[in-house]
Amino acid sequence: MALSAPSGGGARRPGQFQQRRNNDPFAHIKRNARIKVPEIRVISPEGKQLGIMATERALALAQQFNLDLVEMAATAVPPVCRIMDFGKYVYEESKKTSHVKSTASKIKEVEFTPRIAENDFITKIRHAEEFLDHGAKVKLRLKFRGREMAHTEIGFELMKRALAELSGMANPDSDARLMGKQINVMLTPFPANKRKRKYTLQANEEAIDDTGSDSQEDNEA
Repeated sequence: MALSAPSGGGARRPGQFQQRRNNDPFAHIKRNARIKVPEIRVISPEGKQLGIMATERALALAQQFNLDLVEMAATAVPPVCRIMDFGKYVYEESKKTSHVKSTASKIKEVEFTPRIAENDFITKIRHAEEFLDHGAKVKLRLKFRGREMAHTEIGFELMKRALAELSGMANPDSDARLMGKQINVMLTPFPANKRKRKYTLQANEEAIDDTGSDSQEDNEA
């Protein structure tokens, strides 16, 4: 049986055809033939200023070396473009983003003791800053051993100092609390543009995550 044509000239139902969204985070970056302005300021692959030149000439120069002409500062007058391997640039930027997301999705822990040496204390603060600077939440943990529990006030004072040292990077979610033989407090980092680091990691130094380091209790008398 023949099917009759739909009435109304086959009008589309709302949402029948939806425009596809471009999920490419680099789609907004103009490159090569998409750069329409007549002249640009050009930067070489090594980062050297090549001066202002016609866009066609700059594009020809990039193609000569089998590279791309990429717009880096669209609002500048004239716009600033760099000759580069755009595929390599996308890969490296994606790798950085992936690392930041991976770091930010985890809670890092930094452990102190009431009798921690001054240089070790500063090292712990540097590591906490590094985690916070990558967008990770950080749990500060101060662990008492044996007779140290008789002087918890020392631990609270040290934790108060640690929070003061990190006040430019994060806010505590709540007051530091004594739980069993530990004082704990969770820090949430400020937005990236509001973080102010006080320290930097030393050469070849990596931030150490103390997560799981309290799995074995020290039961000294």
